[in-house]
Amino acid sequence: MLKKHLIPCTVVLGLLVMAKVFAYKLPTEVENLKKDNYTNSVKTTEEPVFSIAQLEFAEETLPIGDTKVTHKMKRTLASFSYENLQTTRLHKKAAEWFPVIEPILAAYGIPNDFKYVPLVESGLRAGVSPKGAAGFWQFMPSTARMYGLKVNSKVDERYNLKKSTIAAAKYIKELYDVFDSWTLVAAAYNVGDNHMRRQINRQKQDNYFKMKLNRETGVYVYKLISMKEILENPNRNGYKNQKALIAFKQTEETNATTVE
Repeated sequence: MLKKHLIPCTVVLGLLVMAKVFAYKLPTEVENLKKDNYTNSVKTTEEPVFSIAQLEFAEETLPIGDTKVTHKMKRTLASFSYENLQTTRLHKKAAEWFPVIEPILAAYGIPNDFKYVPLVESGLRAGVSPKGAAGFWQFMPSTARMYGLKVNSKVDERYNLKKSTIAAAKYIKELYDVFDSWTLVAAAYNVGDNHMRRQINRQKQDNYFKMKLNRETGVYVYKLISMKEILENPNRNGYKNQKALIAFKQTEETNATTVE
């Protein structure tokens, strides 16, 4: 009779011991799970980290230690983040445009970073500006004609990527002969060479980052640097796991697209 009760008691006792062990282990496992989830959430919401020393345009660096420049750069770059733009359109345009633009710039001795000008000029907006600038490089009609583009009621070559890039390369090259600084060239492209010369003479300053310019021109090079940053380092700027980004990277690696 005692043997009959001994086995069930042993089983019950064993189950109680196991339950006690799991009861002590469970809170630890739950806490670990919570920690893992917290860690993952921190990683996904982490803000992009960059150093001013890493950022440059056409090998011209930003002044190190200038708090105003640093703040302005961070603010402009933040406005170009994926959270604000919410689009892959820029990557698609870059994949389509850069193989046409890059060899033309190289042929005229223009730094490769000027390929970001059309993305800032026309990639973020479409159509004709209030002043009449249009096309990939946002040429005014008179400037376009000056550099060999046809602009009339029947044809507007400002919308021809290859021809307008050749015209832009000629114009940029002439601007460099005047200003001898690629950041000043970019600023002059935005505001006009005559206005830029007047500002340099008036301020007795030829460092773009230290000049006081109108709002649009004063942030123009910062926009170019931001565009360069999000396209060259997309992951740390929020552009992840997107088909357009993959296509852009493949195009950049092969650079084998042929354009008529």
